[in-house]
Amino acid sequence: MTLPGSVTPPEHKAAGKVVGVVLAAGLSRRLGQPKQLVVLAGQALVWHSARAMLDAEHSGGVLVVTPPGELGGQIRAALRGLDVMLAENPRPDLGISESFRAAIAALPADTGAANFALGDMPLVTGAMQRAVLDAYAATGAPLVLARFGPADAGSGSPDWVRAPPHLFRADLFPEFSQQGDHGPRHVIAAHAGQTVWVDLPASALRDLDTPEDIAAMRREFAGRGRA
Repeated sequence: MTLPGSVTPPEHKAAGKVVGVVLAAGLSRRLGQPKQLVVLAGQALVWHSARAMLDAEHSGGVLVVTPPGELGGQIRAALRGLDVMLAENPRPDLGISESFRAAIAALPADTGAANFALGDMPLVTGAMQRAVLDAYAATGAPLVLARFGPADAGSGSPDWVRAPPHLFRADLFPEFSQQGDHGPRHVIAAHAGQTVWVDLPASALRDLDTPEDIAAMRREFAGRGRA
């Protein structure tokens, strides 16, 4: 569970509820169409991301951040039937940093931590999200971060990639001052010595940025009997 060379924080009782957050307000500039609405196995991509978060059984429920306007309405319609909370990012054009802040502003008052996931990584399963929650429950660490790579990679291997899901304890939320199209890297850097890491398979890291990515993902879902 812990990245070689990192520091495992002392045991700390995790307080408050953990909310799963799906960041799904992106404008899909590289793809050229709303990525959140790409259909895989009969459901929109955002549905699969939200379903995985629900399957992980976050104690504080699941919050999905959507864009405003017509696209936001279409995304909310794609989520109909799922027991999720909704928040709107009014300025998705300013980058994903605005989605983080919109999510934090919408979290219930009793939130003790938030587990952030991206809405375009359909191969990150509920069990993988659960591993992040279990690591937090066991340690109460201020940061629980996922890294993707082969199980036998050594410390410092270039094959390891840090990417969401990332869990942040609520006392770190005031530090979310980043701007632009990136997450709270400065928060991660500031608390690096207190981080607990969860290892996930490299195959789950894939997202959808091109029509070729979509075609490949549909073939993979079909191969699993989910087309």
